[in-house]
This record gives sequence, structure tokens and C-alpha cells, in this order.
Amino acid sequence: MGLRRFTLSKLLRHIESASAVKRRAVVRALAALPVALPVCARHRTPVLKVNDFGARGDGVTLDTSAIQATIDRAALVGATVRFTPGVYLTGSLFIKSKVTLLVEEGVRLLGSQSLDDYALIQTRVAGIEMVWPAALLNVYRQRGVRIEGTGVIDGDGKVFWDSYWKLRQEYDPRGVRWAADYDCRRPRLVHIYDSSEVTVRGLHLRRSGFWTVHVCYSRDVLVSEVTIRNNECGRGPSTDGIDVDSSQRVVVEKADIECNDDALCMKAGRDSDGLRVARPTHDVTIRDCVIRDAAAGVTFGSETSGGFHRINVSGLRVLGPTPIGILFKSARTRGGQLSNIQLRDIQLQNVPTIFRVNLDWNPQYSYATLPADSLGDSGSVPSYWRVLTAPVSRAQGIPRLSDVRVSDVVARGAQQAFDVAAYPEEPLRRFRFERLDWEACSGGHIENAVGWVFRHSRIRAADGSPPLIRDSTDITGLP
Repeated sequence: MGLRRFTLSKLLRHIESASAVKRRAVVRALAALPVALPVCARHRTPVLKVNDFGARGDGVTLDTSAIQATIDRAALVGATVRFTPGVYLTGSLFIKSKVTLLVEEGVRLLGSQSLDDYALIQTRVAGIEMVWPAALLNVYRQRGVRIEGTGVIDGDGKVFWDSYWKLRQEYDPRGVRWAADYDCRRPRLVHIYDSSEVTVRGLHLRRSGFWTVHVCYSRDVLVSEVTIRNNECGRGPSTDGIDVDSSQRVVVEKADIECNDDALCMKAGRDSDGLRVARPTHDVTIRDCVIRDAAAGVTFGSETSGGFHRINVSGLRVLGPTPIGILFKSARTRGGQLSNIQLRDIQLQNVPTIFRVNLDWNPQYSYATLPADSLGDSGSVPSYWRVLTAPVSRAQGIPRLSDVRVSDVVARGAQQAFDVAAYPEEPLRRFRFERLDWEACSGGHIENAVGWVFRHSRIRAADGSPPLIRDSTDITGLP
């Protein structure tokens, strides 16, 4: 085939125009000829540089097309995409199967502040399926993708935060606060959707316009050694750290997080749409993470409709001003079975509430209704408003939480140990607490619990009172 006489551009054009049979032959030949393309020693794969495809990296030129062209070419041969040091202004990018996007030290991908630069895609947002702007980096229905390096992915999200608060000023007085999160379209930073065998490693993730890393409907995903800093240039609303949403076999490890909402969060759909989809989040491992500032250290919900099973959290360190260490939240319209959850080896320092269960969380957001004086009659509102306001019966909507084990948790400087309540018809069943060492101003309260067991634990309240137990039975060993 004379491959040695091809330039890089000619070779890639040849591959694109070849038949499937010839394309496979070219790829096999490339594997035997490492001189045909530069090779990344780290991964032993061919290397394509975005600068060879026209990317400027000057922080001013919109480099989306050049970077995407590089990715598309790289997908033909399973190549690594690299950047020379610089600031690359870009809109949404789609990483393809078998491609490694290597963002090294000295490289910053800077998100465009124009929504026009983010493609509209079918996805799930805050628990319902709808059309929404793509993220800055997207792995969308792909397999075998790596996004890694020690460079920066910067959403430059303040313009989107400001647009959200402006919309809230309009919506809150009209009784449609719940709609603001869906009507104010804001791009996520990294979105992994309906994909498998994906790794995100080592990156510095900053100023996301919305959620930072969203793993949705995906399998076999690793998020490792990422640093998330969203509280720069303000505190962005709903700038979650890492959300695992109706996905399975996910590992999150060695993350260092500062954000203005949930740091590590399990999700599985909202209300009628989440119950329709009915996809659980299961077999998730979270380990060895540091939460420096967030709404909670680890959160389950509020999108619980599909349920959570076999979730293991360990080696977590949570620091104040984070207000809550371990949080379960849902609503009476969410539903879902949450079970077989283990939390161990957790340290909390100056975190006001150690353990909270709130299954009637944030009513203005959780319970969507169309008031008579809303932004239009029921025939003119967006279709997803009708999805959000679809009724859910109480029998379907009450979440069920059971079989939770909490062990080896040390807490200092807390205000209250427990802030726990559920529903009389679905109490919190079979929680087991072992080797707790907690210091707090008060013990707090536990309601609607059945079959809770405490072993080898010490909960010291400065006011000398144990947790107040209400409407609960079979609570044993509480210190």
C-alpha cells in the first residue's frame, strides 16, 4: 500500500475514503509501522495534535472546529489527541470511542460563554429526560474513552450562574421556582452518557456552569485524581462535583472537591419520569476523597426514583464549612428503593450536621405544580413542565430506605449528630452503626426508624442529652 510515502494528512484522507475492508487493513498496517504517525509513549498509540488541524490556543480564537476535527480523525485509528501549551477557547466537544484526550500541564480548555457554542442533545437533566445543551466535554454513546492529564478544564461559568439567579428573581414570586433549573440552560463540564469503559483522570476542573462531572446511563467508569474548584469568581448554583446517575460499576477515587452544591452524589431520576425510566444506580465505589466546601460530603438523592443498591463509600474526609457530612434526601413524589449502602472510615471536621435524612426535601423545588397565574396556560408551557407536574400517587412516591451500615466515623466540631425523619408508613429500616466517635453540641433527633443498632460507639453531646427518639421502635445500643 506504500504507507511509508504518505504524509499524515494524506494518510488520514485515505483512511476516510477507503472501504471498510481497506480501512481495517490500513489500521493493521499502522500498528506495524510506528513511524507512520507520532506515538504517545505513555499509551503506545498514534498521536494527533490539535494545532496541526488549525487550533490556535490563544484564548481568543474559537477552536471548537479544529479540536473536534482532530478528535474525529483520531477516532479512525484510536489515537491520542494532544495540545501544545495554551488556552483553547471552545464550545462543546464530543470524544469518540478509542480516543484519549490528553490535557497536559500548561493546557487549559476554556468554555465559551455563548450557549450557541454548545450543541443541543437528548439527555437527562436533574432527573428528567429532555433536550439540553451538551457539556464542554462529552462522551456520548461511546466506548473506551480516556480524558486525562494534569491540565485545566475551565467552564468559565459565571455568566451562566448569573443568568440562573436572574431567572429565579422572576420565577420565585410566580410560584414556579421548580422550573428555573430546567428553563435556565447551563452547560455541564464533563458529561458521560450511555457509554462504557470511560476514564477521567488527573484533571483540574474549574467553574462549571452546572454540574461538573455527570455520569448518566453508563457502565464501567473511573473518575480518579480530579481536582474540582467551582467556588471561584463566585459560588455557582447547582455546581455539583461528581454525580453518578442511573449508572453501574462506577469508581470515584482520590477526588479533591470544592463546589457550591453536592460534592459526591448518587442520582436515579425524578418523579413520574424517573419512575418511568426505572434505572437504578448500583455497584458504585467512592473512596479516598476530600471535600473542602460543598452542600454535603456524600449525598444520596434527591433524585431517587430508580433506586440505589450496593453503594460503598470509604476513606472520605469532609471539612467545614460543608454543612452536612452524610445526607439522604428525597421527596414524597420521588419513590425508589435505597438499600445495601455502606459508609465507613469517614472523618468530619467542623461539619455542623453529621448525619441527615430528609425525605421531604426543599418543597418549593421538589413539588412542581402549575399555579393559575404561571407563565402561561397549561397548553403553552414547555412539554417538560407537564412531565415535571405529572402526578405521582403517594404509594408510588414514598421512597424506601433500608439496610444502611455506617462504621468507623470520627466527627469533631459538629452542632448536631442526627437530623433524621422519614414517613410513618415507610420507616427507615435496619440501619447499623459501629465504632462511631462523635462530638457535637447536641444529639439531635431520630424519627420513623425501625431496627437501628449501635455497637461500640460513642456520641458525646455538649448539652449532655442523647438523640431524641420519636415514632421509632427497636433501637438498640444507642450510647
